[in-house]
Amino acid sequence: MKQRIERNFRIVRYILYRETLINQPELLWTFLGSFCGIGLVGLIQHYLFSTYDSLLLIGSFGASSVLIFGAIQSPLAQPRNLIGGHVLSAFIGVAVNLLLGHHPLLAASLAVSLAILVMQISRTLHPPGGATALIAVIGSDQIKALGWWFILSPVLCGVLVLLVVALVFNNLSKDRRYPSSGRFTRIIKRKERSIF
Repeated sequence: MKQRIERNFRIVRYILYRETLINQPELLWTFLGSFCGIGLVGLIQHYLFSTYDSLLLIGSFGASSVLIFGAIQSPLAQPRNLIGGHVLSAFIGVAVNLLLGHHPLLAASLAVSLAILVMQISRTLHPPGGATALIAVIGSDQIKALGWWFILSPVLCGVLVLLVVALVFNNLSKDRRYPSSGRFTRIIKRKERSIF
């Protein structure tokens, strides 16, 4: 029993240490990538759609930036999850809003729950996708007025801009690779096994 507790303590200590260990270049690339990604989406919004509310910049893109620039090895940050999670969630959010928009609490709950379920089934789980579905239901009147166009713009257009910026910035450094090939995950698992 004592050995099991000591082993679990070592595992927890290693995971906490590893998760908080960030080298300085990683911080720089994370900052530059997210700054340019959100900035570019904002510039496109300003120059192409300046007469409208900030429709191209939706809140879930901030959360996506955390994943695709700050946690690039995460399965949740990979391009399939980024694009699929947002697009499927936007589709569900718009559909639920059109069917149950007159019951906002029910619509919001159902949109997020269905979005999570569909992302899990399609293996495109991307947590900010839940926010995208929610925005389609509780967003401003301008967002709701977009109807099915919400899927194309702002969601798909914004996600593609973020993806292109992530592909550029995450691959400028020799220590960062995006999308993840899975090779890094296998190396980390081997190192974890060798410690214990």
